[in-house]
Amino acid sequence: MPSPPRARVWPGAPHPLGATWDGAGANFALFSAHAQKVELCLFDASGEREQERIVLPEYTDEVWHGYVPDLLPGQLYGYRVHGPYAPQQGHRFNPHKLLLDPYAKSMRGELKWTDAHFAYRLGNPREDLSFDRRDNARNMPKCELVDTAFTWGDEHRPGTHWSQTVIYEMHVRGATMQHPDVPERRRGTFAGLAWPAMAEHLRSLGVTAVEFLPIHAFIDDRNLVDKGLRNYWGYNSIGFFAIEPRYLAGGRLAEFKSMVRRFHDAGIEIILDVVYNHTAEGNHLGPTFSFKGIDNASYYKLVPEDQRYYWDSTGCGNTLDVGHPRVLQLVLDSLRYWVTDMHVDGFRFDLTASLAREGFHYDPGSAFFDAIRQDPVLSGVKLIAEPWDLGHGGYQVGGFPPGWSEWNGHYRDVVRKFWKGDGGQVAALASRLTGSADLFNHRGRRPWASVNFITAHDGFTLADLVSYNDKHNEANGEDNRDGSNDNESWNCGAEGSTENSDIVELRRRMQRNMLATLILSQGVPLLLAGDEMGNSQGGNNNAYCQDSPIAWIDWSTMDEELVAFTRRLLGIRHHHPVFHRPRFFRGHFDQGADVMWVTPQGREMTDEDWSFPEARTLGMFFTGDTGDADYTTEGGLPQRDMPFLLLMNSFWEPVPFTMPGTDRSWEVWIDTYERTRETTVYTSGEVYPLDARSLVLLVRV
Repeated sequence: MPSPPRARVWPGAPHPLGATWDGAGANFALFSAHAQKVELCLFDASGEREQERIVLPEYTDEVWHGYVPDLLPGQLYGYRVHGPYAPQQGHRFNPHKLLLDPYAKSMRGELKWTDAHFAYRLGNPREDLSFDRRDNARNMPKCELVDTAFTWGDEHRPGTHWSQTVIYEMHVRGATMQHPDVPERRRGTFAGLAWPAMAEHLRSLGVTAVEFLPIHAFIDDRNLVDKGLRNYWGYNSIGFFAIEPRYLAGGRLAEFKSMVRRFHDAGIEIILDVVYNHTAEGNHLGPTFSFKGIDNASYYKLVPEDQRYYWDSTGCGNTLDVGHPRVLQLVLDSLRYWVTDMHVDGFRFDLTASLAREGFHYDPGSAFFDAIRQDPVLSGVKLIAEPWDLGHGGYQVGGFPPGWSEWNGHYRDVVRKFWKGDGGQVAALASRLTGSADLFNHRGRRPWASVNFITAHDGFTLADLVSYNDKHNEANGEDNRDGSNDNESWNCGAEGSTENSDIVELRRRMQRNMLATLILSQGVPLLLAGDEMGNSQGGNNNAYCQDSPIAWIDWSTMDEELVAFTRRLLGIRHHHPVFHRPRFFRGHFDQGADVMWVTPQGREMTDEDWSFPEARTLGMFFTGDTGDADYTTEGGLPQRDMPFLLLMNSFWEPVPFTMPGTDRSWEVWIDTYERTRETTVYTSGEVYPLDARSLVLLVRV
C-alpha cells in the first residue's frame, strides 16, 4: 500500500493544465467537471511501486490542482479519479484504475493487457453496468514529469512556401529499421532519423517536408497483441503531448528535438499526422486508460438518448467532443506545444471532419476552425485535412475553409484509373492535373489547397499498385478480409513477383508514369516513403499491424534508376514555376492562354474530344505563363517560364502525336518508355511516336 500523503502539499494553480516543473517542485492541474475527488499517485523509478497518494486540495473552475514541492524531473505519476459510476448518465469513474494525464509530456513503460484495465467486470451479464475493483496500476504505463529545456542554437525553420512544398509521408520505425547506414541501436527511432544518411537522402531527392505517421503515445490493441502483432501505424492515441516511447532510443525528448534541428538544417520541414478525433479507449465496452475515467461525459460525444453509448463518426468506437470548450482547449494546447516547444512546422489531421462537427453535423464554420484561424501560433503553420470521416455527410473534399489544404482523394482515384487504362478519364484527369479548381477555386484558395497523392500508408505502395490486382493481407490474421477491395490497381499481366522481363519493365514504366504525373501536377505532391525506390509490401494494402519487414522500407532492394528519375522530376518541378503556379489556370483570356489541351492530331481539343468515352491520350501545353503576381514586364504581363508540352498515353498501343503550333521545335526531356531514339528534337507538324502506356515531357527550344 502507498505511504500516507506527504505533509507539504500546497494549493498550486489551475493553470497551466498538466504537470509543470518550476525548478523547486511541480504544479499538477487536471480538468474534470464531474469528479468528486482526484488523487495524484507517485511511483518509484521503476514504475512498479506506488509510493504516495496525494489528494489534490483545490478545485477551481472545474480544474483540480495542487503544488508538490521538492519533486524532480523523472518523477513518475498517474491519477485516480473518484466520482459516480453511472454509465447510463455518461459517468464511468473508477478510482481503482490508474489514469494517464491527458497533458503528460512523457510516458514510461508499456501497457500490459489485463482484464483489470476495464472499469467493469468482463463476462458479467450486464457487462459495462457492473463495477470492477481490481487495481490496474502495475500494468499501466506511467506519466513522467519532465524538464522541457533544450538548446536550439542557431536552428531556424525552413518556412517553405506552399507552392514549393513536396511532402514525403514517412513512418518513424519503418524508415530506418533496415537502413544499412543507421547504427542498429538507433534504428526505428528519432535518433535513427537524425542520422545524417536520412536527411541527406531526402534533401538530395528534392523533398521539402516529411509527414510522420502518428507519433503521439498510443496503445497496441488487445486483439493484435493476442495475435503477436502491434498497432504499427499508431492511429490509437492515448496522449496528445507525449511521444510514443518506442520511438525514443534513450527515452529523452531531446532526441526528437535533435532530429528536428537536423532536418531543418537540411531545409526539410516537419509535419505531424495527428489523431484528435478519437482515443484508444474504444466504445462502451472498451478499457479505461485516461479520458473515460477522468470525465467521460465531457470528453466524448455520447448518444443523447442513452449516454451509456458513444456516438461514433470515426469507426473506432468513440469520438472526442471537440465542441466542448475544455476538449477544444486540449487540442489547441497540444498543437501549440508541438509548434512552440518542439518546433514542428505543420499538421495533418486524421478524419478532420469529425473535429469540425457542431453537435453531430459537419460545419465549415465550426468552433474548431474558428479557434485555429484566429490563433496567432497555429494560423501560421501548415494545416492539412484528411477531409472526411465515417459519419453522415462526412466526405468533404473541397469543403474546408481558407487556410487549409486537403488530401485530394479524387486525384488518387482518377490518376489510378487513367493509368490502369480506363477510358473516358481525360476530362477528370485534366482537372486533377491543374490543381482541381472545380473543388478548391473559391474563397481565395490556391492550388496548394490540393494535396495530391496516388499512394499513402493506407493502401498499396506504388510498386504493389502495378503488381497486384488483389490485396494479400493474410499476414494480418483476418483471413484477408481487412483492407480495401477497391484499389484501381493492375498487375500488368501477372500477380505478384515474376521473372517475365516484359512485365517487369512495364511495371517500372507504370511507376515512372505515375511519379511523373504526381510531380508535374499543380498542387502539393505527396510521396509515400519508399515509392521513389520501388519498395513493396508484398501486396499487403493494410499494413497497420505489421511492425515487421512487410511494412519497413527495404533499402537493400533500392531501384537506383527510379530514385534518379524521381530526383530529376523534382528538380524540374522546383526550377520551373509553371509546375507549381501560385494561381489556378484561367485557360484562354485577353492576353492569350496559360494552358491549352491538345489532341494527337496536334489541334486544340473540342467538346467532342473531351466527351469521347474511349479517350486515353491527353496533351497538355503549358504556354509558359507562371501565374506569378510579380508583374515586371513593360506590358504588365507576368514573368514567363519556358513552354512545355506534356503527353500522356494510357492506351495499350502506340499513338502517333503531331507536334502542335507552327515554327516551333520541341526537345524531349522525359520519356518514361526510355527508348533510345535517333533524335530528341521535333518540330511543329512532326509526328512524335508516343509509345503505349507512356508519358513524355518536351520543352520548346
